[in-house]
Amino acid sequence: MSLPAAPFGRVLTAMVTPFNDDGSVDLDAVAKVADHLVSNGNDGIVVSGTTGESPTTTAAEDGETLRVVIETVGDRATVVAGIGTNDTRHSVELNEQAAKIGADGALLVTPYYNKPTQAGLVAHFEAVAAASDLPVMLYDIPGRTGTTIAPETYAALAANEKFVAVKDAVGDLFRGAKIMAETDLAFYSGDDVLNLGWLTHGGCGIVSVVGHVAGNQYAEMVAAVDRGDLAGALAVYNDLLPVVDAIMGQAPGVMTAKAALQLLGITTNRAVRLPLVEADLELVGIVHEALANAALLPLSESN
Repeated sequence: MSLPAAPFGRVLTAMVTPFNDDGSVDLDAVAKVADHLVSNGNDGIVVSGTTGESPTTTAAEDGETLRVVIETVGDRATVVAGIGTNDTRHSVELNEQAAKIGADGALLVTPYYNKPTQAGLVAHFEAVAAASDLPVMLYDIPGRTGTTIAPETYAALAANEKFVAVKDAVGDLFRGAKIMAETDLAFYSGDDVLNLGWLTHGGCGIVSVVGHVAGNQYAEMVAAVDRGDLAGALAVYNDLLPVVDAIMGQAPGVMTAKAALQLLGITTNRAVRLPLVEADLELVGIVHEALANAALLPLSESN
């Protein structure tokens, strides 16, 4: 089987935003993480998504982070800017900023907490998309937002050429397959647990958190599906199950991903902003064990 066209690349990681010990954004570490990702299997990066702690970063910080990522890897990978908030005016500003800095696309999550109607979703998405010429990946994650994008809403949005893709974290493969059949929207897996499932149900790629440590493996899995080697893809998927559980099954992925990057020597700390707290030693130990068993740590760190 051949995978469908992927407007933003095949293997994207929703990148963490590294902080200094004092809580400020560590732009040197931003560059190091971006380079690490693209040097290890990722052909795309999502900046300032939820894993980038966008609810607690300012627009100025988002802009500086995006600028550094583009300067570091923009010639080697697609860079997608997270612009989604629950304030349409603020999302418009973030979209304008992302376009000015030079992003390749925008990730636009469903407004959270205020739970708009489907008509409100259409109005919000259309207003934000109109603020620039950037192609948009919609992000559907009702577990965080309290609202699911309805199939009829996708049908209405698909008529606008700016909406080209969906990052799906609804967890319903059959529903997604029907939406893909009824629209020309490209679907990306937004849940590492379902990465292989989405690829075999018409998805074009993945937006991962585990890609911080397993980008090469995911690139191998995606390539195997593309050439029809489902047994090979399943082998990679199964090998990564303990890593997915350690990164995604124990705590919010940003906490464990930052612990993993520290273990890899890419960053010097695992600092997050409240209301998150950094991974404690027990959680770091769980991540270390999974990475070591999967041979994803440098030899000096795996003992």
